Amino acid sequence: MRLTYMTLTCLCLVMSASLVMAKEKKQEKQMDPQAMMETYQKLATPGEPHKQFASLAGSWTTKTKSWMEPNKPPTESTGSCEQKMLLDGRFLQQECTGDMMGQPFTGIGVIGYDNYTKKYVSTWMDSMGTGIYVMEGTASADGKTITQKGQYDDPTEGHMKLRGVTKIVDNNTEIFEMYGAGKKGKEMKMMEIVYTRKP
Repeated sequence: MRLTYMTLTCLCLVMSASLVMAKEKKQEKQMDPQAMMETYQKLATPGEPHKQFASLAGSWTTKTKSWMEPNKPPTESTGSCEQKMLLDGRFLQQECTGDMMGQPFTGIGVIGYDNYTKKYVSTWMDSMGTGIYVMEGTASADGKTITQKGQYDDPTEGHMKLRGVTKIVDNNTEIFEMYGAGKKGKEMKMMEIVYTRKP
């Protein structure tokens, strides 16, 4: 008798769950196409973070410091960057040129703000390698400090965790800092770039 009761109870629970799932699936299928389109349009519309990117469009000079070891002085170099908005104000692209470790250097980066995930997402590629670095993160309340995290595999250090911090000081000054943690697990400052808008 007890076994029969338990079997009936389980059967009722399974049937109830099936009915709920069927109802949810039916509701998903009946989603109003107009409402769905409005949702997508809202998510695709540039907002305040994108306006912040637009304020950075233009020509910039750069001063870069690179640290190979934490207790040694950095190498320094200069360069320039052109920044422009892409896809009707949705993404900021930068193309930078200069010298890196005594060699000519070109790099291209794109940063955007994903309205759906509410995260800043960026990619970077350059002439010093064949990989594409991807990072994502959030910003301070005023949107002027963006902190992103990512990872990559370094030929000497192995798997590395990265942390990038972009500081928008004012309309004419921007600072980017890159930190990395290798197999030893201790984070160190790897790079600092100071951007100054050209007159």
